[in-house]
Amino acid sequence: MADSQKQVVQWFPGHMAKTRRLIKESLHLVDGVLEVIDARIPYSSSNPELAELISGKPRIVLLNKCDLADKTVTKNWIDYYKKSGVTAIPVDCRSGKGLNAFPNAVKTVLADKIKSNEEKGMAGKALRLMVVGIPNTGKSSFINRMAGAARAKVADKAGVTRHNQWFAIGNGIELLDTPGVLWPKFDDPKVGDRLAFIGSVKDEILDSELLAVRLLEVMKEHYSERLCERYKISDFSDLQAWEVLELIGKKRGNIMRGGEIDTERTSVMLLDEYRGGKLGVISLEAPEDM
Repeated sequence: MADSQKQVVQWFPGHMAKTRRLIKESLHLVDGVLEVIDARIPYSSSNPELAELISGKPRIVLLNKCDLADKTVTKNWIDYYKKSGVTAIPVDCRSGKGLNAFPNAVKTVLADKIKSNEEKGMAGKALRLMVVGIPNTGKSSFINRMAGAARAKVADKAGVTRHNQWFAIGNGIELLDTPGVLWPKFDDPKVGDRLAFIGSVKDEILDSELLAVRLLEVMKEHYSERLCERYKISDFSDLQAWEVLELIGKKRGNIMRGGEIDTERTSVMLLDEYRGGKLGVISLEAPEDM
């Protein structure tokens, strides 16, 4: 059984370096930038290089998967962004929740551009935004929902969109989709962990058991009641995280020949259930923690 010794997650495929170049090269085509982040980990799922990459373009933030995050914590994040001069909207791109606020937000944020177009005799000219975000935050789901059809590739795995694509979504708005891009390394191991928890780092390059133990360490500290409820276990405050994993495996009947608990299978199950919201609404970071 792997222990929970920290090791920094690093993943920077060549196509992501190309994406950074594409973002810079395409900025002159757009009026603003829309960043899609995960409402459960707004800080960790926001690319710290983005501000430099977009060179001062107006920015809107979508706090996607808000249905999986704590509403109170999400509201605190919205206030946090507002104080920073950034418009943030809580949404769930798969169901469409909150997306009706998006067109008006665009027109508010790009009011100066609209006025400039009118003064130049180009009233009604389409407003163009570049959609950016790290893998698996829901960029394609957002575009599909807004375009009214599944016209952009969508998948639960990281790294599906590979080329820039344009989409007209109505309301005089056009979106430029870009491949999801991570940054070269995560200096804070907790950031790497959180990104791996939500599936933004490819599972194939990670140790599922080690990742599950790290998630259980977080859950044990902040959401122990969710674990008790989901897996029908009593108080486990005296147990180590790896012992909790084994207990969950036993409860779920993940037993191999000889009576050994299949911790690998249990780890995959735990991560899938967390990502699917079966462990309840969970925010893994708040503004005051940053």
